[in-house]
Amino acid sequence: MSRKTSYPRFPDSYIGSMSSDYDDSIWMERNQKKTTSICIQYLYDKKLNDIDLGNSKVEENSLLLDLGCGTGFSSEILSNHGFRVVGVDILKDMLFKTVEKKRLYPEYRKIQFILADINSLPLREMTFDHIMSVSAYNFITYGLLDNQEKEKRINSTARYLHKILKPLGRIIIEFYPLDKQELNSFISSFINNRFKGFLIKKHEKQKSGQTYILLSKPK
Repeated sequence: MSRKTSYPRFPDSYIGSMSSDYDDSIWMERNQKKTTSICIQYLYDKKLNDIDLGNSKVEENSLLLDLGCGTGFSSEILSNHGFRVVGVDILKDMLFKTVEKKRLYPEYRKIQFILADINSLPLREMTFDHIMSVSAYNFITYGLLDNQEKEKRINSTARYLHKILKPLGRIIIEFYPLDKQELNSFISSFINNRFKGFLIKKHEKQKSGQTYILLSKPK
């Protein structure tokens, strides 16, 4: 009998006492930090160099937006790599954990954390050199049941990311689309908003589950 994979439920798996369980989980911390390290490798991917003709340079002190930063596992790795990091999350119970970490751990004091919706960030146009999202981007359609409303939300988010990203900036997204239809909606949103890039999946015919999207904003 095959084992059915169980994914966290948003927001139930991240609020109240569940936020503490998440932050205290050694497995979760190890997994999120490992995935973030993979995303950093993809940020330097040679295929992205081919897409932007080698005009983009990923500097270690680049200003990087961490979308859906949670309790800060991904932001910590990004900061330790040398990036100047702004972490954003909509769940106050998760983000509250970073307040204590900033008090206890010097590596967290360099990170700026913002409580905000991905679609309503208090940021100026072309602010960030690069954007990354680890295990969170598929949650942007939470609360929407109508497919047209979902499509609208997905497209408007991609349009906003294009707005706050600098020319030649890169976006690396690791997320878990539910099925082929949802995956295609996300892909189309980036194409419609003039991004160029490609997917990385474990299996060629994979239609759901862990997926990486590597994007570049043309000059």
